Amino acid sequence: MMLAIWGYLIVVVFMLLIMTKKATPFTSLVLVPLVIGLMAGLGSKVGPFGLAGIKSVAPTVVLLLFAILYFGLMITAGLFDPLVRFILKVVKGDPLKVLVGTAILAAVVSVDGDGSTTTMIVCSAMIPVYKRLGMKMMDLAVIVILANSIMNLLPWGGPTARIIAALGVDEGALLRRILPGMFIAIVWIIAVAWIRGLQERKRLGIRELDNDDIAAMHATTSEEDEALLRPKMLWPNFILTMVLMVLLVFGGMWGLPKVPASVLFEIGFAIALLINYRKLSDQQAIINIHGANALQVVTMVLAAGIFMGILNESGMSEAIGTSLANWVPSSLGGQWPLVTAIISAPGTFLLSNDAFYLGVLPILAKTGEQYGFSAMDIGVASTVGQAFHLLSPLVGFIYLLLNLTGVDMGAWQRQAGKWAIGTFLIFLVSMYVFGGVALTR
Repeated sequence: MMLAIWGYLIVVVFMLLIMTKKATPFTSLVLVPLVIGLMAGLGSKVGPFGLAGIKSVAPTVVLLLFAILYFGLMITAGLFDPLVRFILKVVKGDPLKVLVGTAILAAVVSVDGDGSTTTMIVCSAMIPVYKRLGMKMMDLAVIVILANSIMNLLPWGGPTARIIAALGVDEGALLRRILPGMFIAIVWIIAVAWIRGLQERKRLGIRELDNDDIAAMHATTSEEDEALLRPKMLWPNFILTMVLMVLLVFGGMWGLPKVPASVLFEIGFAIALLINYRKLSDQQAIINIHGANALQVVTMVLAAGIFMGILNESGMSEAIGTSLANWVPSSLGGQWPLVTAIISAPGTFLLSNDAFYLGVLPILAKTGEQYGFSAMDIGVASTVGQAFHLLSPLVGFIYLLLNLTGVDMGAWQRQAGKWAIGTFLIFLVSMYVFGGVALTR
Protein backbone atom coordinates (compact mmCIF):
# COMPACT_ATOMS: atom_id res chain seq x y z
CA MET A 1 0.00 0.00 0.00
CA MET A 2 2.81 2.43 0.84
CA LEU A 3 4.50 1.74 -2.51
CA ALA A 4 1.23 2.55 -4.27
CA ILE A 5 0.88 5.80 -2.30
CA TRP A 6 4.43 6.86 -3.20
CA GLY A 7 3.74 5.98 -6.84
CA TYR A 8 0.55 8.00 -6.95
CA LEU A 9 2.38 10.90 -5.30
CA ILE A 10 5.04 10.87 -8.03
CA VAL A 11 2.42 11.00 -10.79
CA VAL A 12 0.24 13.63 -9.11
CA VAL A 13 3.13 15.97 -8.26
CA PHE A 14 4.50 15.62 -11.79
CA MET A 15 1.14 16.46 -13.39
CA LEU A 16 0.58 19.41 -11.07
CA LEU A 17 4.00 20.86 -11.85
CA ILE A 18 3.64 20.73 -15.63
CA MET A 19 -0.02 21.79 -15.75
CA THR A 20 0.60 24.79 -13.51
CA LYS A 21 3.85 25.50 -15.40
CA LYS A 22 5.87 25.52 -12.19
CA ALA A 23 8.56 23.37 -13.81
CA THR A 24 9.50 22.09 -17.25
CA PRO A 25 8.55 18.52 -18.22
CA PHE A 26 12.25 17.56 -18.31
CA THR A 27 13.08 18.70 -14.78
CA SER A 28 9.81 17.25 -13.47
CA LEU A 29 10.42 13.87 -15.11
CA VAL A 30 13.88 13.61 -13.58
CA LEU A 31 13.59 15.30 -10.19
CA VAL A 32 10.08 14.35 -9.01
CA PRO A 33 10.66 10.55 -8.98
CA LEU A 34 14.20 11.11 -7.66
CA VAL A 35 13.13 13.24 -4.68
CA ILE A 36 10.04 11.18 -3.84
CA GLY A 37 12.03 7.96 -4.32
CA LEU A 38 14.54 9.18 -1.75
CA MET A 39 11.68 10.13 0.58
CA ALA A 40 10.27 6.61 0.12
CA GLY A 41 13.54 5.15 1.39
CA LEU A 42 14.98 3.88 -1.87
CA GLY A 43 18.32 5.50 -1.08
CA SER A 44 21.13 4.45 -3.40
CA LYS A 45 18.74 2.27 -5.42
CA VAL A 46 17.34 5.25 -7.31
CA GLY A 47 20.48 5.36 -9.46
CA PRO A 48 20.29 1.74 -10.70
CA PHE A 49 16.51 2.03 -11.05
CA GLY A 50 16.88 5.14 -13.20
CA LEU A 51 19.55 3.44 -15.32
CA ALA A 52 17.27 0.44 -15.86
CA GLY A 53 14.59 2.83 -17.12
CA ILE A 54 17.04 4.53 -19.47
CA LYS A 55 18.03 1.14 -20.89
CA SER A 56 14.36 0.28 -21.44
CA VAL A 57 13.80 3.37 -23.61
CA ALA A 58 17.10 3.04 -25.51
CA PRO A 59 15.48 1.47 -28.61
CA THR A 60 12.90 4.28 -28.64
CA VAL A 61 15.65 6.88 -28.33
CA VAL A 62 17.52 5.41 -31.32
CA LEU A 63 14.29 5.21 -33.33
CA LEU A 64 13.33 8.83 -32.62
CA LEU A 65 16.87 10.10 -33.23
CA PHE A 66 17.20 8.61 -36.69
CA ALA A 67 13.53 9.06 -37.65
CA ILE A 68 13.90 12.79 -36.96
CA LEU A 69 17.16 12.97 -38.89
CA TYR A 70 15.73 10.93 -41.79
CA PHE A 71 12.50 12.87 -42.21
CA GLY A 72 14.31 16.14 -41.51
CA LEU A 73 16.66 15.34 -44.39
CA MET A 74 13.71 14.53 -46.64
CA ILE A 75 12.02 17.82 -45.72
CA THR A 76 15.18 19.75 -46.51
CA ALA A 77 15.65 17.85 -49.78
CA GLY A 78 12.06 18.75 -50.76
CA LEU A 79 10.38 15.32 -50.76
CA PHE A 80 7.15 16.62 -49.19
CA ASP A 81 6.87 19.83 -51.24
CA PRO A 82 4.65 18.27 -53.97
CA LEU A 83 2.36 16.79 -51.30
CA VAL A 84 1.96 20.16 -49.58
CA ARG A 85 1.24 21.86 -52.91
CA PHE A 86 -1.39 19.22 -53.66
CA ILE A 87 -2.98 19.66 -50.24
CA LEU A 88 -3.13 23.41 -50.70
CA LYS A 89 -4.79 23.04 -54.09
CA VAL A 90 -7.39 20.67 -52.63
CA VAL A 91 -8.19 22.66 -49.48
CA LYS A 92 -8.05 26.01 -51.30
CA GLY A 93 -7.27 27.94 -48.15
CA ASP A 94 -10.24 26.50 -46.21
CA PRO A 95 -9.29 25.71 -42.57
CA LEU A 96 -12.20 23.25 -42.37
CA LYS A 97 -10.80 21.13 -45.21
CA VAL A 98 -7.29 21.37 -43.75
CA LEU A 99 -8.39 19.96 -40.39
CA VAL A 100 -10.50 17.17 -41.91
CA GLY A 101 -7.58 16.34 -44.21
CA THR A 102 -5.29 16.24 -41.18
CA ALA A 103 -7.56 13.72 -39.45
CA ILE A 104 -7.76 11.45 -42.51
CA LEU A 105 -4.02 11.66 -43.18
CA ALA A 106 -3.16 10.94 -39.53
CA ALA A 107 -5.49 7.92 -39.46
CA VAL A 108 -4.08 6.49 -42.69
CA VAL A 109 -0.43 6.99 -41.75
CA SER A 110 -1.06 5.59 -38.25
CA VAL A 111 -1.70 2.17 -39.80
CA ASP A 112 2.02 1.47 -39.38
CA GLY A 113 1.47 1.41 -35.60
CA ASP A 114 4.37 3.74 -34.85
CA GLY A 115 3.52 7.13 -33.37
CA SER A 116 6.86 8.76 -34.14
CA THR A 117 6.58 7.94 -37.85
CA THR A 118 3.01 9.24 -37.95
CA THR A 119 4.07 12.44 -36.23
CA MET A 120 6.97 13.08 -38.61
CA ILE A 121 4.98 12.42 -41.79
CA VAL A 122 1.83 14.34 -40.82
CA CYS A 123 3.70 17.28 -39.32
CA SER A 124 6.08 17.46 -42.29
CA ALA A 125 3.13 17.69 -44.67
CA MET A 126 0.78 19.90 -42.63
CA ILE A 127 2.84 22.35 -40.58
CA PRO A 128 3.68 24.55 -43.63
CA VAL A 129 -0.03 24.64 -44.49
CA TYR A 130 -1.04 25.59 -40.94
CA LYS A 131 1.58 28.32 -40.83
CA ARG A 132 0.57 29.70 -44.21
CA LEU A 133 -3.10 29.95 -43.23
CA GLY A 134 -2.42 31.13 -39.66
CA MET A 135 -4.10 28.11 -38.10
CA LYS A 136 -3.55 26.87 -34.54
CA MET A 137 -0.82 24.28 -34.07
CA MET A 138 -2.76 23.03 -31.05
CA ASP A 139 -5.42 21.63 -33.39
CA LEU A 140 -2.78 19.76 -35.37
CA ALA A 141 -1.23 18.26 -32.23
CA VAL A 142 -4.64 17.22 -30.87
CA ILE A 143 -5.93 15.64 -34.09
CA VAL A 144 -2.72 13.65 -34.65
CA ILE A 145 -2.79 12.11 -31.17
CA LEU A 146 -6.53 11.35 -31.25
CA ALA A 147 -6.22 9.50 -34.56
CA ASN A 148 -3.09 7.62 -33.51
CA SER A 149 -4.66 6.49 -30.23
CA ILE A 150 -7.29 4.61 -32.26
CA MET A 151 -5.08 3.07 -34.94
CA ASN A 152 -2.57 2.01 -32.29
CA LEU A 153 -5.01 -0.78 -31.43
CA LEU A 154 -4.17 -2.69 -34.61
CA PRO A 155 -2.53 -6.07 -33.79
CA TRP A 156 0.99 -4.89 -34.56
CA GLY A 157 0.53 -1.90 -32.27
CA GLY A 158 1.69 -1.93 -28.66
CA PRO A 159 -1.43 -2.54 -26.52
CA THR A 160 -3.08 -5.26 -28.62
CA ALA A 161 0.13 -7.26 -28.93
CA ARG A 162 0.55 -7.16 -25.15
CA ILE A 163 -3.06 -8.26 -24.54
CA ILE A 164 -2.50 -11.25 -26.81
CA ALA A 165 0.74 -12.11 -24.99
CA ALA A 166 -0.71 -11.65 -21.49
CA LEU A 167 -4.03 -13.46 -21.94
CA GLY A 168 -3.28 -15.87 -24.78
CA VAL A 169 -6.34 -14.79 -26.76
CA ASP A 170 -6.66 -15.16 -30.53
CA GLU A 171 -5.32 -12.17 -32.45
CA GLY A 172 -7.93 -12.26 -35.22
CA ALA A 173 -10.84 -12.73 -32.84
CA LEU A 174 -9.72 -9.80 -30.71
CA LEU A 175 -9.37 -7.55 -33.75
CA ARG A 176 -12.84 -8.48 -35.04
CA ARG A 177 -14.35 -7.46 -31.71
CA ILE A 178 -12.70 -4.04 -31.49
CA LEU A 179 -12.58 -3.09 -35.19
CA PRO A 180 -16.16 -1.70 -35.44
CA GLY A 181 -15.50 0.59 -32.50
CA MET A 182 -12.28 1.75 -34.13
CA PHE A 183 -14.14 2.67 -37.32
CA ILE A 184 -16.76 4.64 -35.41
CA ALA A 185 -14.05 6.37 -33.37
CA ILE A 186 -12.30 7.46 -36.59
CA VAL A 187 -15.59 9.00 -37.74
CA TRP A 188 -15.70 10.79 -34.36
CA ILE A 189 -12.20 12.19 -34.89
CA ILE A 190 -13.19 13.45 -38.33
CA ALA A 191 -16.24 15.05 -36.66
CA VAL A 192 -13.93 16.70 -34.11
CA ALA A 193 -11.82 18.02 -36.99
CA TRP A 194 -14.99 19.32 -38.64
CA ILE A 195 -16.08 21.12 -35.45
CA ARG A 196 -12.67 22.71 -34.98
CA GLY A 197 -12.55 23.50 -38.69
CA LEU A 198 -15.82 25.40 -38.54
CA GLN A 199 -14.45 27.48 -35.67
CA GLU A 200 -11.20 28.16 -37.52
CA ARG A 201 -13.09 29.03 -40.72
CA LYS A 202 -15.14 31.55 -38.71
CA ARG A 203 -11.96 33.01 -37.21
CA LEU A 204 -9.81 33.08 -40.35
CA GLY A 205 -12.21 32.87 -43.25
CA ILE A 206 -11.39 31.06 -46.49
CA ARG A 207 -8.31 32.32 -48.31
CA GLU A 208 -8.12 32.04 -52.07
CA LEU A 209 -4.64 30.69 -52.78
CA ASP A 210 -3.38 31.00 -56.33
CA ASN A 211 -0.26 29.38 -57.77
CA ASP A 212 1.86 32.36 -56.70
CA ASP A 213 0.72 31.94 -53.08
CA ILE A 214 1.57 28.25 -53.15
CA ALA A 215 4.95 28.94 -54.68
CA ALA A 216 5.65 31.68 -52.13
CA MET A 217 5.03 29.27 -49.29
CA HIS A 218 7.83 27.07 -50.57
CA ALA A 219 10.24 29.89 -51.27
CA THR A 220 13.56 29.22 -49.56
CA THR A 221 14.57 31.63 -46.86
CA SER A 222 18.30 31.50 -47.46
CA GLU A 223 20.94 30.47 -49.95
CA GLU A 224 21.84 27.60 -47.64
CA ASP A 225 18.29 26.20 -47.82
CA GLU A 226 18.27 26.49 -51.60
CA ALA A 227 21.66 24.77 -51.85
CA LEU A 228 20.36 21.79 -49.89
CA LEU A 229 17.23 21.27 -52.01
CA ARG A 230 17.37 18.12 -54.16
CA PRO A 231 14.42 18.29 -56.61
CA LYS A 232 16.08 15.79 -58.97
CA MET A 233 16.18 13.23 -56.14
CA LEU A 234 12.40 13.31 -55.62
CA TRP A 235 11.74 9.81 -56.99
CA PRO A 236 14.78 8.10 -55.45
CA ASN A 237 13.84 9.63 -52.07
CA PHE A 238 10.20 8.60 -52.50
CA ILE A 239 11.17 5.02 -53.36
CA LEU A 240 13.57 4.82 -50.41
CA THR A 241 10.87 6.12 -48.05
CA MET A 242 8.28 3.67 -49.41
CA VAL A 243 10.70 0.77 -48.95
CA LEU A 244 11.23 1.82 -45.34
CA MET A 245 7.48 2.07 -44.73
CA VAL A 246 6.79 -1.34 -46.29
CA LEU A 247 9.50 -2.98 -44.20
CA LEU A 248 8.25 -1.17 -41.10
CA VAL A 249 4.62 -2.26 -41.55
CA PHE A 250 4.96 -5.64 -43.25
CA GLY A 251 8.38 -6.82 -42.09
CA GLY A 252 8.26 -10.50 -41.22
CA MET A 253 5.35 -11.12 -43.64
CA TRP A 254 5.38 -12.37 -47.24
CA GLY A 255 9.05 -13.26 -47.00
CA LEU A 256 10.11 -9.71 -46.14
CA PRO A 257 12.86 -9.40 -43.53
CA LYS A 258 11.87 -8.30 -40.04
CA VAL A 259 14.14 -5.39 -39.10
CA PRO A 260 13.70 -3.32 -35.91
CA ALA A 261 12.36 0.17 -36.67
CA SER A 262 15.35 1.82 -35.00
CA VAL A 263 17.76 -0.08 -37.25
CA LEU A 264 15.63 0.63 -40.33
CA PHE A 265 15.77 4.38 -39.83
CA GLU A 266 19.47 4.36 -39.00
CA ILE A 267 20.20 2.51 -42.25
CA GLY A 268 17.72 4.67 -44.14
CA PHE A 269 19.31 7.88 -42.90
CA ALA A 270 22.78 6.67 -43.88
CA ILE A 271 21.59 5.81 -47.41
CA ALA A 272 19.63 9.07 -47.77
CA LEU A 273 22.61 11.10 -46.61
CA LEU A 274 24.89 9.37 -49.11
CA ILE A 275 22.68 9.62 -52.20
CA ASN A 276 21.50 13.20 -51.57
CA TYR A 277 24.60 14.89 -50.21
CA ARG A 278 27.94 13.67 -51.50
CA LYS A 279 29.93 16.54 -49.98
CA LEU A 280 30.98 16.04 -46.37
CA SER A 281 30.16 19.68 -45.65
CA ASP A 282 26.57 19.16 -46.82
CA GLN A 283 26.20 16.01 -44.74
CA GLN A 284 27.46 17.87 -41.70
CA ALA A 285 25.04 20.72 -42.42
CA ILE A 286 22.07 18.31 -42.47
CA ILE A 287 23.12 16.78 -39.15
CA ASN A 288 23.61 20.21 -37.61
CA ILE A 289 20.26 21.52 -38.85
CA HIS A 290 18.14 18.62 -37.63
CA GLY A 291 20.31 17.36 -34.80
CA ALA A 292 19.10 20.14 -32.50
CA ASN A 293 15.47 19.00 -32.81
CA ALA A 294 16.53 15.41 -32.30
CA LEU A 295 18.48 16.30 -29.16
CA GLN A 296 15.50 18.01 -27.55
CA VAL A 297 13.25 15.01 -28.12
CA VAL A 298 15.86 12.43 -27.10
CA THR A 299 16.53 14.36 -23.90
CA MET A 300 12.85 14.19 -22.97
CA VAL A 301 12.59 10.46 -23.69
CA LEU A 302 15.68 9.73 -21.59
CA ALA A 303 14.13 11.76 -18.77
CA ALA A 304 10.93 9.71 -19.14
CA GLY A 305 13.15 6.62 -18.87
CA ILE A 306 14.31 7.70 -15.40
CA PHE A 307 10.70 8.39 -14.43
CA MET A 308 9.54 4.93 -15.59
CA GLY A 309 12.62 3.19 -14.20
CA ILE A 310 12.04 4.39 -10.64
CA LEU A 311 8.30 3.62 -10.84
CA ASN A 312 8.75 0.15 -12.35
CA GLU A 313 11.90 -1.14 -10.66
CA SER A 314 10.79 -0.02 -7.20
CA GLY A 315 7.54 -1.94 -7.52
CA MET A 316 5.43 1.22 -7.41
CA SER A 317 3.85 0.53 -10.82
CA GLU A 318 2.80 -2.96 -9.78
CA ALA A 319 1.48 -1.62 -6.47
CA ILE A 320 -0.56 1.03 -8.30
CA GLY A 321 -2.04 -1.64 -10.57
CA THR A 322 -2.89 -3.93 -7.69
CA SER A 323 -4.49 -1.07 -5.77
CA LEU A 324 -6.64 -0.16 -8.77
CA ALA A 325 -7.94 -3.72 -8.91
CA ASN A 326 -8.38 -4.09 -5.14
CA TRP A 327 -10.33 -0.88 -4.68
CA VAL A 328 -13.29 -2.30 -6.60
CA PRO A 329 -15.96 -3.76 -4.29
CA SER A 330 -17.00 -7.36 -4.90
CA SER A 331 -20.58 -6.21 -5.41
CA LEU A 332 -19.49 -4.96 -8.84
CA GLY A 333 -18.22 -8.39 -9.88
CA GLY A 334 -21.15 -8.88 -12.23
CA GLN A 335 -20.04 -5.81 -14.17
CA TRP A 336 -16.35 -6.70 -14.21
CA PRO A 337 -15.76 -5.78 -17.89
CA LEU A 338 -17.12 -2.30 -17.16
CA VAL A 339 -14.85 -2.12 -14.12
CA THR A 340 -11.89 -3.19 -16.27
CA ALA A 341 -12.71 -0.60 -18.93
CA ILE A 342 -12.87 2.20 -16.35
CA ILE A 343 -9.67 1.05 -14.62
CA SER A 344 -7.88 0.90 -17.98
CA ALA A 345 -8.22 4.67 -18.43
CA PRO A 346 -6.11 5.77 -15.42
CA GLY A 347 -4.18 2.50 -15.61
CA THR A 348 -2.81 3.05 -19.12
CA PHE A 349 -2.25 6.75 -18.38
CA LEU A 350 -0.37 6.27 -15.11
CA LEU A 351 1.52 3.15 -16.25
CA SER A 352 3.33 2.05 -19.36
CA ASN A 353 1.58 -0.43 -21.66
CA ASP A 354 3.98 -3.11 -20.45
CA ALA A 355 3.21 -2.43 -16.79
CA PHE A 356 -0.56 -2.36 -17.26
CA TYR A 357 -1.14 -5.11 -19.80
CA LEU A 358 1.53 -7.52 -18.62
CA GLY A 359 1.22 -6.74 -14.91
CA VAL A 360 -2.29 -5.54 -14.08
CA LEU A 361 -4.41 -7.10 -16.83
CA PRO A 362 -3.72 -10.75 -15.81
CA ILE A 363 -4.95 -9.88 -12.30
CA LEU A 364 -8.13 -8.32 -13.72
CA ALA A 365 -8.66 -11.31 -16.03
CA LYS A 366 -8.22 -13.82 -13.21
CA THR A 367 -10.71 -11.91 -11.08
CA GLY A 368 -13.15 -11.65 -13.99
CA GLU A 369 -12.96 -15.41 -14.51
CA GLN A 370 -14.35 -15.89 -11.00
CA TYR A 371 -17.41 -13.86 -12.03
CA GLY A 372 -17.94 -15.83 -15.26
CA PHE A 373 -16.20 -13.57 -17.77
CA SER A 374 -13.72 -14.93 -20.33
CA ALA A 375 -10.19 -13.71 -20.92
CA MET A 376 -11.38 -12.32 -24.28
CA ASP A 377 -14.10 -10.28 -22.54
CA ILE A 378 -11.56 -8.68 -20.23
CA GLY A 379 -9.08 -8.21 -23.07
CA VAL A 380 -11.65 -6.32 -25.16
CA ALA A 381 -12.63 -4.20 -22.14
CA SER A 382 -9.00 -3.30 -21.44
CA THR A 383 -8.65 -1.59 -24.84
CA VAL A 384 -11.12 1.13 -23.86
CA GLY A 385 -8.55 3.08 -21.82
CA GLN A 386 -6.34 3.54 -24.89
CA ALA A 387 -8.43 6.62 -25.61
CA PHE A 388 -6.27 8.40 -23.02
CA HIS A 389 -3.01 6.42 -23.06
CA LEU A 390 -1.15 8.57 -25.58
CA LEU A 391 -1.70 11.66 -23.42
CA SER A 392 0.56 10.10 -20.80
CA PRO A 393 3.99 11.67 -20.15
CA LEU A 394 5.37 8.12 -20.29
CA VAL A 395 4.80 7.93 -24.08
CA GLY A 396 8.06 8.87 -25.78
CA PHE A 397 6.94 10.19 -29.16
CA ILE A 398 4.58 12.83 -27.74
CA TYR A 399 7.64 14.93 -26.97
CA LEU A 400 8.45 14.87 -30.68
CA LEU A 401 4.91 16.00 -31.48
CA LEU A 402 5.03 18.79 -28.89
CA ASN A 403 8.46 19.89 -30.11
CA LEU A 404 7.42 20.09 -33.76
CA THR A 405 4.16 21.92 -33.09
CA GLY A 406 5.54 24.07 -30.27
CA VAL A 407 2.51 23.62 -28.00
CA ASP A 408 2.54 23.45 -24.21
CA MET A 409 2.20 19.96 -22.77
CA GLY A 410 -0.34 20.79 -20.06
CA ALA A 411 -2.56 22.82 -22.39
CA TRP A 412 -2.34 20.07 -25.02
CA GLN A 413 -3.36 17.38 -22.50
CA ARG A 414 -6.40 19.44 -21.46
CA GLN A 415 -7.49 20.11 -25.05
CA ALA A 416 -6.96 16.56 -26.29
CA GLY A 417 -8.40 15.07 -23.10
CA LYS A 418 -11.83 16.61 -23.52
CA TRP A 419 -12.18 15.18 -27.05
CA ALA A 420 -10.70 11.84 -25.96
CA ILE A 421 -13.72 11.43 -23.67
CA GLY A 422 -15.78 10.90 -26.83
CA THR A 423 -13.39 8.20 -28.04
CA PHE A 424 -13.58 6.55 -24.63
CA LEU A 425 -17.40 6.47 -24.68
CA ILE A 426 -17.43 5.07 -28.22
CA PHE A 427 -15.02 2.29 -27.21
CA LEU A 428 -17.12 1.64 -24.11
CA VAL A 429 -20.42 1.28 -25.98
CA SER A 430 -18.77 -0.70 -28.79
CA MET A 431 -17.41 -3.14 -26.22
CA TYR A 432 -20.98 -4.24 -25.52
CA VAL A 433 -22.62 -3.68 -28.92
CA PHE A 434 -19.91 -5.10 -31.18
CA GLY A 435 -17.41 -6.71 -28.81
CA GLY A 436 -19.71 -9.44 -27.58
CA VAL A 437 -19.07 -8.54 -23.95
CA ALA A 438 -22.07 -9.22 -21.71
CA LEU A 439 -23.48 -6.29 -19.73
CA THR A 440 -23.74 -8.38 -16.58
CA ARG A 441 -23.42 -11.88 -15.15
